[in-house]
Amino acid sequence: MVTGASAGLGRAIAHGFAKQGAKIGLIARNREALEACRQEVEEMGGEALVLPLDVSDAPSIEHAANRLEEAFGPIDVWVNNAMASVFSPVKKMTAEEYKRVTEVSYLGYVYGTQAALRRMLTRDRGTIIQVGSALAVRSIPLQSAYCAAKHAIIGFTDSLRCELYHDKSNVQLTVVQMPAMNTVQFTWVKSRLPDKPQPVPPIFQPEVAAKVVVHAATVDRPRREYWVGSPTVEAIVGQMFVPGLLDRDLGETGYKAQQTDVPDDPNRPNNLWDYVPGKHSAHGPFDKKSCSFSPQVFLDLHHKWFAAGGAALVTAIVVAYKKKQEA
Repeated sequence: MVTGASAGLGRAIAHGFAKQGAKIGLIARNREALEACRQEVEEMGGEALVLPLDVSDAPSIEHAANRLEEAFGPIDVWVNNAMASVFSPVKKMTAEEYKRVTEVSYLGYVYGTQAALRRMLTRDRGTIIQVGSALAVRSIPLQSAYCAAKHAIIGFTDSLRCELYHDKSNVQLTVVQMPAMNTVQFTWVKSRLPDKPQPVPPIFQPEVAAKVVVHAATVDRPRREYWVGSPTVEAIVGQMFVPGLLDRDLGETGYKAQQTDVPDDPNRPNNLWDYVPGKHSAHGPFDKKSCSFSPQVFLDLHHKWFAAGGAALVTAIVVAYKKKQEA
């Protein structure tokens, strides 16, 4: 199951699983976009079931899980990814906006996780993947509701992880902390900024992150966390050691970094309360500014190869040295 599958990262994740021949449940509010994603999934070698719903509605998620299992059998992997956000200073946010972002971006994960657990715990197998963010560790200005929701996901997930250890469960749980990505989010997010919003550079294509999600789902024992892209690593490590310095730096640079030079239309449609119509896609409008490859991700996912190669090199050097000494 993939939530938030109508566009952006969720759609790229669905594509990644489709290339593995997976059977996928697609959750989002926009049926038209989900149908487009379903067609793409089938063209890539997978199968898909369209499940249009709002993740803030727990009974609907439970019903969707039943439908997916009736169609395709037991759920092996559940990916929580759906999100909503508002670009706005705290002083201009409303209580209703905070509540809505929390219901989607945090409680949607809770409800999805519970639906997955109801099925996986009795079978003592399955993998739950929480799509996180560098902003789950290092908050930035103008996205307080979203940052708070991402922080909450980590608190919830850490508690659950302890419980799974206590129960000696074989259900796997992991978090994938994401960088800034080129997704449709920035064309439909509610915003009070004067210029059009953008992800903070450097920007990655969603396929870079989707590859890590698919990896985490297909290994026997996924790591506790995956950090995607060097900016994510820098943000998380920086928060560990110099949080005060980051507060001041982001206060000076964070407003401009999240905006383009193009004025935004304050009356354009946004997806906070209802979806924006259209078929959409995995990519947003920043293709020319986005990286399709991350050396950090490549090294992270293939570190065993490099370790083995390094060990082989050391062994070869030692053997050559001994032969030279014997000669």
